[in-house]
Amino acid sequence: MTEKKVRFKIFRYKPGAIDPPRYDTFEVPVGPRTVVLDVLEDIRVDHDPSLMYRHSCHHASCGTCAYKINGQEGLGCVTNVMELGADEVVVEPLDALSRVVDLVVDMSEFYRDISPDWTYLRESEWYPESVTAPEIEHHVRFENCIECGACVSSCPVTAAGDFYMGPAALAAINRELSKSNGAESGNLLDLAGSERGVWQCHTAFECSAVCPSDVNPAGHIMELRRRLIMQKVKNLFGLK
Repeated sequence: MTEKKVRFKIFRYKPGAIDPPRYDTFEVPVGPRTVVLDVLEDIRVDHDPSLMYRHSCHHASCGTCAYKINGQEGLGCVTNVMELGADEVVVEPLDALSRVVDLVVDMSEFYRDISPDWTYLRESEWYPESVTAPEIEHHVRFENCIECGACVSSCPVTAAGDFYMGPAALAAINRELSKSNGAESGNLLDLAGSERGVWQCHTAFECSAVCPSDVNPAGHIMELRRRLIMQKVKNLFGLK
């Protein structure tokens, strides 16, 4: 596949500027391995040094470069331009998070309902071919979530207001529940069942569809609902 020129429409916003938000258009040559983040960097270097966007690792590990690309959330570092199959690519900031500048959003809002006390480590999956060293009971790994914000942006409920804590926080609660017991588990379950919790979810499953790490936030929300229903049944019949 040879190189071709693709038109990019980039959302622009400068806080405090007289000009309203707009889209700037750039024609950029792309090749078979060009990703959206490559294009943004080319635009900043060769066309407009004032373009602002977030990026870091360049290999889908940090979640920093999440944008809306042709209307759907994705990571700029792994979204191949030619595979989009479009002559025009529109790049916009994530929805449901306050805009800071151009493609940058306020990620502090993403973390608002995620406690810093919750652990990012969990017991690793077990594979039959793996061998654990005698002194190690089990291996641990980081959680799958790379905190990109794509699930929050795609959720139709978080876009409607602040009355829902969102899929990322609820998925984190469910994962933390799997590591907890006793009073801590009860507190987490109460949080999940609160007025900003799982019952606000409209089961659109968009969060799981756009997740680049297969966290399946919608699945975690359904699991939390099951836990809450089971807890209500136990309380009703005095079971433990």
